[in-house]
Amino acid sequence: MEETSDHPNPTTDTPGTTPEPDLETMRSSKPGLKRLLITTTVLFSFLSGLPFLWKSVEIYRSQLPFHDIDSLSDQIKSAPLRFPCTFHAVFVGFGSNDPDQLRSEIQDGVNQLTGESSQCGSCNVSISVTVQSPDELCSGTLPSTCSYRCGGIKRDSFGRGLDDAVDESLDDVFSGCSGGIGKMYSVVVVNKENGDEVKAVVGKRRHAWIVGSGLEERYGEVVGRVSEVFVKVFMNGGREEGDSIRGEFMPVGSDGRLVLSFSLLNSNPRDWIYDWDFQRIDEALLAPVTKALAPIANISVESQVLYHTPKSSFCSWDEKLQSYIFRTSDLPFFVNSNEWHLDTSAGASGRSKILQFVVYIPSGKECPLHLQLPNEEISKTNGFISPMWGGVIVWNPRSCNKDSESPSRNLISPQDLEKIVEVFLGQFRQLFGFKSEATYTSELGSYKILPSERGFTEWELDVLSRKHTCFNLHSCATTLGSLSRLVQSLPRMIIKDEIGEQVKYSLKAAKLAQSNASLGGYSSSASSSREARSLAENAFFHPSIMSVSYFSYEHCFAVYSPFFLPVAGHVVLAALREWRRYKREKAKYLTWLTRKKTA
Repeated sequence: MEETSDHPNPTTDTPGTTPEPDLETMRSSKPGLKRLLITTTVLFSFLSGLPFLWKSVEIYRSQLPFHDIDSLSDQIKSAPLRFPCTFHAVFVGFGSNDPDQLRSEIQDGVNQLTGESSQCGSCNVSISVTVQSPDELCSGTLPSTCSYRCGGIKRDSFGRGLDDAVDESLDDVFSGCSGGIGKMYSVVVVNKENGDEVKAVVGKRRHAWIVGSGLEERYGEVVGRVSEVFVKVFMNGGREEGDSIRGEFMPVGSDGRLVLSFSLLNSNPRDWIYDWDFQRIDEALLAPVTKALAPIANISVESQVLYHTPKSSFCSWDEKLQSYIFRTSDLPFFVNSNEWHLDTSAGASGRSKILQFVVYIPSGKECPLHLQLPNEEISKTNGFISPMWGGVIVWNPRSCNKDSESPSRNLISPQDLEKIVEVFLGQFRQLFGFKSEATYTSELGSYKILPSERGFTEWELDVLSRKHTCFNLHSCATTLGSLSRLVQSLPRMIIKDEIGEQVKYSLKAAKLAQSNASLGGYSSSASSSREARSLAENAFFHPSIMSVSYFSYEHCFAVYSPFFLPVAGHVVLAALREWRRYKREKAKYLTWLTRKKTA
């Protein structure tokens, strides 16, 4: 007999009852959020730490004025800096010459000598002419840049007296002249009645004069020489293009500092010992030079006395001269770098320039010692220079007889020491690109140049100021441009506020130098350009830039990804897995609710 169960079939729907859910497709309870919340919390806590991580590896970068740097570079390249220069010519003793015609011809001569090219440091020329007749009646061009008092120059005053007195008198005559904007240079042409030969002199200030008889008949030659003085002397400093030293070879450090190191070398102190009173020479002869060059370089002077300092080259005895000689072919080997410990300056920083000036006293075995020139003549200065290094003078004692076994200490006489310093000043001028001799010779004739007790005349200082201003501004723009490109190419480079301030001050000093140059302030423009270049160099070689290694964002990701990617990967995968599980379980619950409603 078959047994019948009283329980209904669970798979059979009975009206009025709740259907049992299929565990694979439905669930009767609402899915919980605990696991999802936990994984989501862990994920968000991990993501919230990313800004702190990014902040910890962030590089501080001060904002640099890239646009101003590019503007300065473009301006210097497209519009070379030019200085205003006022030229005034006075013709004394000329009767029937038209001032306007003279100015036109002088202007044509200046344009022919300067050429069409606009070179940095050249002059924007303004020319005025005054003609003074033998009766001291004057006529001039309009507008005149010089309020010259007619009759202030006498023809007879050029026939007697020293040239220094004439230079002083011309300075007094033109003291009332105003160049307006820029420096005023004058050339006085004196047509004398006597039969004197033509004499041309360039003073130590900003005046020159040409004196002679019959100059009115040699009208074209006089105009040519006036134009030549204006261009080749006052504008170019008496330096030919091939002979002048370029700006990058000027003996001034990139920080605007220059150290003059004077050394007295006793080759063999067993023969004799010499010392010097350098402090007196420094105060009397060198201090005016350093003061005159103050706008161009911050110059400091130091001295030392060394012993046991033999030279490296050999010398030979000359019977005819009765002395030991060394030739110009021996000069590259004269300086003994192993024994001459000259680079001991404590006042020079890393970018300062040191010029060595050496007085070499030979030993008894090579005394007297003289330098023989290629023409077999003996050098008058008995010295030589080495560009960008300095100069050497061989000084022979008055008597080459050795002292006793214990030589006494001798002192170089003040007269000999003054001669030595004069030679050093001539070498110093050569290192700056000027000639050591006091004459300038051209195709039209020769000019006598009056030396200055400061080593450089005023018009030579003007030339140095113009040239150094151009070179400093060009170097400043180049350095700032290199820094700008370097910073933009390395996004992870540290740029401190100090660097940004140095760049801003450098740009400000460069603009000030350009403004002063346009107004004719030679000294102020040279000083400002030197400061601009120094600040640009300080910014480029700042220790914070050179002390760290820079890397890209890809490198940063490669360094930190091994530490964070494994953890981040597991957290993200767990969160995704819990989210999919929650959606699946919620779908089951919704399906069960639907069947429940339909049942």
